[in-house]
Amino acid sequence: MAKSRPAPAQSVPILHARFVRATDGANMGDPVSFAEELILDDVYEVAADARPERLSIQTSTANSFFVAEDTSVGTPGAALFLDSALTFMTREGQTQEALLLVEVDADGNAAGIYLLPLSAMTPQTEYRLVGIDTQTPLQKFAQVACVSFTRGTHITLASGEQRVIEELRVGDRLLTRDDGVQHLRWIGQSTLRAVGEFAPICITAGTLNNEHDLVVSPDHRLFIYQRTDEVGAGRAELLVKARHLVNNDTVRVLDGGFVDYFQLLFDSHQIIYAEGIAAESMLIDTRTKPVLPDELAEAMGDVIPGHSDLPHAGLDVEKGLLNRPDAAELLRKASTR
Repeated sequence: MAKSRPAPAQSVPILHARFVRATDGANMGDPVSFAEELILDDVYEVAADARPERLSIQTSTANSFFVAEDTSVGTPGAALFLDSALTFMTREGQTQEALLLVEVDADGNAAGIYLLPLSAMTPQTEYRLVGIDTQTPLQKFAQVACVSFTRGTHITLASGEQRVIEELRVGDRLLTRDDGVQHLRWIGQSTLRAVGEFAPICITAGTLNNEHDLVVSPDHRLFIYQRTDEVGAGRAELLVKARHLVNNDTVRVLDGGFVDYFQLLFDSHQIIYAEGIAAESMLIDTRTKPVLPDELAEAMGDVIPGHSDLPHAGLDVEKGLLNRPDAAELLRKASTR
């Protein structure tokens, strides 16, 4: 029987609005705020003493977000609203996108305003506000929330063929761990800046018994079957986020430039094989659904068996168990002994 647990929370680095203030323009002296209060061409700076904080975001069945329990900012259980997507420009002409999130208390009042930069914002640098988008913030958030493979990744087909992901087509028959052969329902593609928190993770060849490097989005979960419980999880089947294995050696962040991300969707959440490593396919929830084409999102409805009932719930490994430089090596040994 499928387990009805919530999808895993997503922890993102935010700047509290009080640390991002207008230094020139109509709102001079004021912190960044709701879209309706912002004025194009105002100049903002991040305070010298600003430090990113971790906001943990959880989805609900009501197509909304709330602050998860393991957060370092905000009130657990409080509602979160994606207000807008903002675009800033530096003096050098470089653009910087950020999402504006609002925490709402039980009375419907704003309890906190947070800026989620999609790439690092440097303190005491002038950022001119050149775009205010209230129509597509959900889609932009979905792009960074989706688990994704990168261009050139070899995916295992039902025949055993290893095909690069950019050559896959809707309807292709792929091998899954739990449900045998499954047809590919949809393929998404996006190009994002490969910087900071959203830069891809490279798991080098041999690290998890993979023949070639595997490069995935940082929150992509890998499936590990432990023959021996090397990390103390208390179970054999594990889902491990790629970012939690980073050791700056065999598992490292590829920071810089841009990255082509691909999302693979099935009728249900699946474990497939990428460069020989078992890894999850796209999971549809409140965060990721806006990335789908309108007609597909409508056809799938609000409650999607195999996505809403979370067949792989309860397999996630706590970050603390992997907070060691040899975590990847322990998992490799655990899967082969």
